[in-house]
Amino acid sequence: MTALTSALDIQGPDYRAHRETMLAKLADLDAEHTKALAGGGEKYVARHRARGKLLARERVELLLDPDTPFLELSPLAAWGSEYTVGASLVTGIGVVEGVECLITANDPTVRGGASNPWSLKKALRANDIALANRLPCISLVESGGADLPSQKEIFIPGGAVFRDLTRLSAAGIPTVAVVFGNSTAGGAYIPGMSDHAIMVKERAKVFLGGPPLVKMATGEESDDESLGGAEMHARVSGLADHFAADERDALRQARRVVARLNHRKAYRDPGPALPPKYDEEELLGIVPGDLRTPFDPREVIARIVDASDFDEFKPLYGTSLVTGWATLHGYPVGILANAQGVIFSAESQKAAQFIQLANQRDIPLLFLHNTTGYMVGKEYEQGGIIKHGAMMINAVANSKVPHLSVLLGASYGAGHYGMCGRAYDPRFLFAWPSAKSAVMGPQQLAGVLSIVARQSAAAKGHPYDDDADAALRAMVEQQIESESLPMFLSGRLYDDGVIDPRDTRTVLGLCLSAVHTAPFEGARGGFGVFRM
Repeated sequence: MTALTSALDIQGPDYRAHRETMLAKLADLDAEHTKALAGGGEKYVARHRARGKLLARERVELLLDPDTPFLELSPLAAWGSEYTVGASLVTGIGVVEGVECLITANDPTVRGGASNPWSLKKALRANDIALANRLPCISLVESGGADLPSQKEIFIPGGAVFRDLTRLSAAGIPTVAVVFGNSTAGGAYIPGMSDHAIMVKERAKVFLGGPPLVKMATGEESDDESLGGAEMHARVSGLADHFAADERDALRQARRVVARLNHRKAYRDPGPALPPKYDEEELLGIVPGDLRTPFDPREVIARIVDASDFDEFKPLYGTSLVTGWATLHGYPVGILANAQGVIFSAESQKAAQFIQLANQRDIPLLFLHNTTGYMVGKEYEQGGIIKHGAMMINAVANSKVPHLSVLLGASYGAGHYGMCGRAYDPRFLFAWPSAKSAVMGPQQLAGVLSIVARQSAAAKGHPYDDDADAALRAMVEQQIESESLPMFLSGRLYDDGVIDPRDTRTVLGLCLSAVHTAPFEGARGGFGVFRM
């Protein structure tokens, strides 16, 4: 066994300080998650319950197999915007009748479940995950369609939701719609384009135009039931494949549909795996509050991989990037983790070779971010940092094995790209509350703007206002700091969620299980030209 030996002093003052900082960040995170769980607030939750209806997450819970986890995705979508945290939609991965499924559920306590721009982005991200990992897609529908005041931001791109449903079906990935209430206008196409549709008696209302619109368009008088009720669609139009007596019956029928899908994983789940040698609780005290202070990512690896067993690749070369092989919940992974923040030429070349090896062996890659980016300066430019950094990014961009990313600390500049940031399509990307991501650090960015402004003033022969410069730097630093924080980035769906460090192994295990539902094969020399 090549088990890692921890040097973490869990009784030391540095560890205790880091832990306290992380716990404070987790408390803030819990408060924001509570807002998402609250949906539209007490008034609208009470109104919904008074109608005898289940809440969105209660529907999800009854759909899932008992005592199985639900990996909720993008719970902080819309954070910091004018829309409710969570974007009136619940998405995630859970097990139904032994089958891993991508589940979406409208939250009708938020403006009747109407879709706003962030709901749309969240739904499209969920569809991408379902398609990439071949996960059956179950839609728990209760929505009045588009949030009309924001229609200009929804209508044009919104058609991609219906496109995705047909593409999923065409790829042989089952789609199931369970309609609990309104599914009107564009929302009517969700059951209309799903492989299987279940509707709840006297509750489901599915029509392109409701009675008021029909009256305006044609002069015809109609009522909800005859126009789009569940019984009409079950007996007359044929849109409903299954007619449910109530919500619980609808969820029972959805489970039976999934049980009959004959949907199989491409790979068998591995057998039992040994847990790490070290306590996951200790993950709270590894990352410093000040990300300029380096930390050893091996301490993180030792607490998330099976038996803390890690075979390091090129341990004496390019030492600011740790690379190596491990298993996680029995699944083989190749790990790339930033050790000292900066990525030099040696690290870039080491990463490119390691990524090629993982593709030769068909092994998924896990990127653990803590980087300020690629090294700058005359010595490094002359040494070829651009072409070597490009080599690493080339390898990441053209790698064909699944990628998972976790932002532990800093993830700045092109280093974010080289470590498989969102633009490079990792199958899943999560962040710790300690993470920050931006073009560069706040102080560096403010300093660059200051230097440029000072040089411009000198070139024009103008005096430079140092007081105004100090005020500008402070303002820029504050703005960049706030825009670098994980909740801000998660609100814009630049990650799939901000997670408690102690949950990292579990979250990655669920992701790896989902990844192994779809077949994959590494690139065999299919990379761009490596500049030498």
